[in-house]
Amino acid sequence: MGSRHRTPYGLGGPGPSLTVRPLEGCRGIRAAGEVGLATHMIWERVLEQAVREGEGVYYLELSEVTFVDVAGAGALAAAAGRLGAGRRLVVRRPPPALRRVLETFWPGLPTIEVTT
Repeated sequence: MGSRHRTPYGLGGPGPSLTVRPLEGCRGIRAAGEVGLATHMIWERVLEQAVREGEGVYYLELSEVTFVDVAGAGALAAAAGRLGAGRRLVVRRPPPALRRVLETFWPGLPTIEVTT
């Protein structure tokens, strides 16, 4: 899945985008860009794929993601809540704000593991 979503934003310049591609060597994706209003549809598709995958662990490599809004964090928490027993999402190197939002609004969610 190599997807890119870009929308016009303001006058004269490209807007926020989110690029997603498969991880090599394990089940998951590598994302780059921003998760916000303009890119929520692609983020939701990524998370739905993570829920559908039958594997125990699904990796979200977010080291190239610069921003995740609260709705994007909520979608992540909701997807984690739909995982079956023994499954989890491992969020690698997220933006610091995403870590704080998850700790504030969804503390101790056992189906999400955040790594640095």
